[in-house]
Amino acid sequence: MIKKEVFIGLLVGLIANAIGVYLAAMALGNHQDIILALKNASAEGFLGKLVSLGAILNLIAFFIFIKKKQDYRARGVLLATVIIAVSTFLFKFI
Repeated sequence: MIKKEVFIGLLVGLIANAIGVYLAAMALGNHQDIILALKNASAEGFLGKLVSLGAILNLIAFFIFIKKKQDYRARGVLLATVIIAVSTFLFKFI
């Protein structure tokens, strides 16, 4: 049961981050196609910053789960944020 709750939180965190990256890319990419905006961000060296900006929605999801007393789901969102942060860090140096 606990693993299921953490997994749901992880899924919510990853989806929230994907939506956040999409919104940030559309806002900062002059409403280009999402693929083109991400390619331009990668070429210009600010893809990591774009992904980090997308993680702001994880903060909202985290506090919603905390407020609803769904601590294990909040842990999953936190885990998703850590995974995204480590991935962004590794992507920057590879």
